[in-house]
Amino acid sequence: MNSRTSSMLILLFASVISACAGDSGKMPPPSSHTSGTRMSSSQRDTATLAGGCFWCIEAVYQLLDGVELVESGYCNGRVKDPSYKEVCSGTTGHAEVCRITFDPSAVTYEEILQVFFASHDPTTLNKQGNDVGTQYRSAIFFHDAEQERIAKEYVAQLAASKTWPDPIVTEIAAADTFYKAEDYHQNYYAQNGSQPYCAFVVRPKVEKFMKQFKAKMKSGDK
Repeated sequence: MNSRTSSMLILLFASVISACAGDSGKMPPPSSHTSGTRMSSSQRDTATLAGGCFWCIEAVYQLLDGVELVESGYCNGRVKDPSYKEVCSGTTGHAEVCRITFDPSAVTYEEILQVFFASHDPTTLNKQGNDVGTQYRSAIFFHDAEQERIAKEYVAQLAASKTWPDPIVTEIAAADTFYKAEDYHQNYYAQNGSQPYCAFVVRPKVEKFMKQFKAKMKSGDK
């Protein structure tokens, strides 16, 4: 992503880490929703989440136990099969998202959301750090009525707990169309960890996840 790389190169290292880490480092409390019972291992579920650059979201969820597949893509826009360049223009209405396939017998939707809110700043409208535009908005795209209910209840719980001093602006909307991003966006951090954006922005988020959610990591990544 040339625009991201260029912006990183003109900033001081310390300010980049501070601006793009995207949150205060607080751990959001677990959801108080009571129906998070683990389902049969034969079932699979899907979560679609937007929290800034999809490289960041992808890298975090690839480490979470119970997650089987993370696909970066574009969701809920007005243009059919958009390119990355079109989405980055901010004119298509799409959000950069990760579509997460997970095993509900190993990780619940509530736990998926707890990681989500720990991995980005849900109080900044249409931006995360130096990534600015509607494509970088915070959003939960639900796949059924149960996910919608859980998401709304959890956001209300977080707001009441004052986890962040500013209001939560996370969009909660039905998942519509999902277009998988170009191949070079998939598994990006694992293949490009030394790239400036990955080193300065993605890596701190991954390290934070590994510290806060060590008990929920895949065994091979601990």
